[in-house]
Amino acid sequence: MKFISKSLVSFVLLVASVALAGGPVWARNMAGSSMPMHGKSMFGDATPKTPSKAYNIEIKDFAFTPKTITVPVGAKITWVNKDEEPHTVVSTTDVFRSRPLDTDEQFSFIFAKPGTYEYFCSVHPRMVATVVVGGSAKKHPVKMGTMN
Repeated sequence: MKFISKSLVSFVLLVASVALAGGPVWARNMAGSSMPMHGKSMFGDATPKTPSKAYNIEIKDFAFTPKTITVPVGAKITWVNKDEEPHTVVSTTDVFRSRPLDTDEQFSFIFAKPGTYEYFCSVHPRMVATVVVGGSAKKHPVKMGTMN
């Protein structure tokens, strides 16, 4: 039993020291290799996890400004009510919905999926605007048998 206990302690210490050192040497050496990783690195997703830029939309004079905004996937948009009247921010497809916002109150939403999101104020339905997530990248068909 004492042997198993010592072995377990040794193993835990070995794993901890490898983790603290940044992983096994072979993994660090392969990180700079040209070996295809299919979009992944040895330590997870190859896409860097950087904080996304914050975007603001002002609600003023019974309008959303800007009326249309294009943002990348993962962007956080914050609406701020600068009117003296209460307003809401409601997606036409119920993806997001704020409570009534009084003057200087705000509502935020993170857009995790690409697409076009139309929204309006439920108190003043003529107030409409659009968020485009992921841009408007057009797909260009590739003809088989040709190289460009």
